[in-house]
Amino acid sequence: MLNNIVDRIKLPFRKEKELYLSLYQIIGIVPHDISYYKTALLHKSVARRNAKGKPVNNERLEFLGDAILDAIVGDIVYEHFPGKREGFLTNTRSKIVQRDTLNRLAKEMGINQLILSNSHTSSHNSYLGGNAFEALVGALYLDHGYNACMQFMKKRILGELINIDKVAYKEVNFKSKLIEWSQKNKVKMEFELVEHHKDKQGSPTFHFQVVMEGLKCGEGHGYSKKESQQEAAKLTLQRLRREPQFIDEVFSAKANRTKMEEEPVLNVPDTSQDMSFIVGSETEVEKHENPFQAEVFDENTSAATELKGAEEPKKTADEFDLSDISHDKEPDREAIIAAAEAEAFEG
Repeated sequence: MLNNIVDRIKLPFRKEKELYLSLYQIIGIVPHDISYYKTALLHKSVARRNAKGKPVNNERLEFLGDAILDAIVGDIVYEHFPGKREGFLTNTRSKIVQRDTLNRLAKEMGINQLILSNSHTSSHNSYLGGNAFEALVGALYLDHGYNACMQFMKKRILGELINIDKVAYKEVNFKSKLIEWSQKNKVKMEFELVEHHKDKQGSPTFHFQVVMEGLKCGEGHGYSKKESQQEAAKLTLQRLRREPQFIDEVFSAKANRTKMEEEPVLNVPDTSQDMSFIVGSETEVEKHENPFQAEVFDENTSAATELKGAEEPKKTADEFDLSDISHDKEPDREAIIAAAEAEAFEG
């Protein structure tokens, strides 16, 4: 049947007839304007220009197809999972339209074989198939409209190639992937809580941001820490894969950090010891009585000798005068008693 349709179109070249057949097998719809699809399969590595000298490639159709895919898959997911929260629907849509899924679809459907590109580019560009898939959706939209794109995604993709229920409940741990990447590359990374509040219905919401080497990266919002961190990690991974300049900034910041950590300390610590605990050192310390140097008085030493040179205390009338008593002179016992009695009964 398809051959009859193609024959009635009266294609001038055999190659175009083959392209029609291939596209019909891929999208399930006979193309009207083949030029859209040719452009969708033309990578920018092949330098082509139109009559006005402007470059011709699939980048503009890729942009259009990306927007159409988001709308169509969002519509399908919304209808397929009634009652599910926004976070679940967003996560499911993201897993269907993510670059890895589109790359796999392009390979399974034979789109990669139709892409016209530089051989060196095709062997090193892992996004080639996914980009062409989006561009083909853009071409289909321009050629047949929104409903044709919806039919293509429902019947061909989600009807034959992807189980939407398995995709929805399959956990893709972007956070663990990002942590693994940062650890392998020794990049300092953390999840920073930007905001935590409640929505109008009273449900808690979280806003997290990935910070790598001090650089602000992807941000995520969700009804749980896990959900918001997953979104932030996913957006960060996308930037790392799609923006070489961003990777350069991350590793440049890492180099500056490690350089500062590895710089030598110029002021070498002094190895001399503090000797202030030694008696006689320059440092003044509180002096205590040395019990090992206590004065010992014997029969040849008197307290009066120790007080020699010091000012003698003034005597009062109540004190006994013992200056006449000495060891060399035998005291008069009667004189001593008389003096004591006179002192006791005086006045």
